[in-house]
Amino acid sequence: MKKSLSFLLLLFTFQVPAFAQLDKVEQAFTKAAEEGFSGVVVLSEGGEVVFEKAAGYREFESGTPLLISDIFEMASITKQFTAMMVMMCQEKGLLDYGDLADQYLDIPYKGVSIRQLLSHTNGLPDYQAVMDQHWDKSKVAGNEDILEYLRKFHPPMLAQPGEKYEYSNTGYVFLASIVEKVTGRDFIELSREWIFEPLGLSNTDIRTLEEKAMVKNFAAGHSLDEKGIYINANKFHSSDYTVWLGNRKGPGRISSNVHDLLNWDSALKANRIVSGMTLDQAFSPTLLNDGSLSYYGFGWDVDKYPQLGKTVSHTGSNPGYRNLIVRALDKDITFIMLNNNEHPSREALERSIIEAMANW
Repeated sequence: MKKSLSFLLLLFTFQVPAFAQLDKVEQAFTKAAEEGFSGVVVLSEGGEVVFEKAAGYREFESGTPLLISDIFEMASITKQFTAMMVMMCQEKGLLDYGDLADQYLDIPYKGVSIRQLLSHTNGLPDYQAVMDQHWDKSKVAGNEDILEYLRKFHPPMLAQPGEKYEYSNTGYVFLASIVEKVTGRDFIELSREWIFEPLGLSNTDIRTLEEKAMVKNFAAGHSLDEKGIYINANKFHSSDYTVWLGNRKGPGRISSNVHDLLNWDSALKANRIVSGMTLDQAFSPTLLNDGSLSYYGFGWDVDKYPQLGKTVSHTGSNPGYRNLIVRALDKDITFIMLNNNEHPSREALERSIIEAMANW
C-alpha cells in the first residue's frame, strides 16, 4: 500500500509541471483568440496530443468557423518535404549531396552542390524577381519556365556557393527539378507515391488553385483591407504571384492540416521514410567555406530555440498565412501553429508556448 502511494505521489510530482504549463498554453491561446487570432494550435508529447484548439474562421466573409481538421496552405513548411524527396533519392543511389546542380539541370550557375541547395548556402539569385519583371502574368509558370528565364536573363549570383546562408526559394525549385531528372517522374506524383500515401497523409497534397477550391474544409488566408476588415488575401494585388507562379514545385504549394503534420512528425521519429543517419544530416548545421556554421539543415532550421535543447523547426508564410512547426527532439514535444489571418497576437502566443515547453 505504501509503495503504491509512493508511486502515485512520484507520478503526480512529475505531472504537475506539465499540467501547469498546459494551463499557461490554454491562457495564452484564449488571450490570442480574444484579440482576433484565427488558427489552430496543437501540442503533442511522446506522440500523444496534449493540447489542440481552433479559433476564428475558415472563411471570414461567410463567417464559417474554423475547425481543427481544416486544411491550410503550408507555404515554406513544404521545404522539409522537398528535402525529404532529395534524401530518399540519395538513399536510393540516384544522387549524392556533393553533386553539382548543373550536372542535372541546364542552368547558368556552376559549382553549386545539392547540399548547398538544401541548406540555403548556394548564393543563387531570386527567381521570383526575374519572373515578376519579365513573365507574362496571364500565363501560369512552372519549373521549366523558371529555369528558362534564369537562363535567358541570367541574374548574377548573390554570393559564392558555400559563402553564407541566404534563404533561397530558387534552390528548392532546382531541387524539385533534380528529383524529376534523376527519377524520370513528375515531382507531384512522386511525392504522393513516396510520402503522402505511404504515411496515410490523406489531407496533404500539392494542389492547383482549382483543386484547392474543391476542398470544402480549406482554410483561406486572410488580410485586412483598407477598412480594417478581413478578406480573402487572394483579392490583393500582392498575392497575384500565387496565381502566375501556380505551377512551381519545390519551395511551396503543399497544403495540409495539423493531424497530417502530427503523423509526419511520428514518421520522422520512427525513421519510417529514411534512416536515422540520413535524418541526422538533415537536422545538423551546415559548414560554410570559412569554417563557421549555418544553422539550417535540409529543409529545417536547426536549434533556433536553445532553451528547448535540440530542435528543428520551420515557418511558412504566404499571403494571409503564418505557420510554424517546432519539434523539440530532446523533450519529445511537437508544437504546430497554423494561422490564417496573419494576426500579430500569434507572436506572443508562440513565445508563451515556447516558454511553457522550456519549463515542461
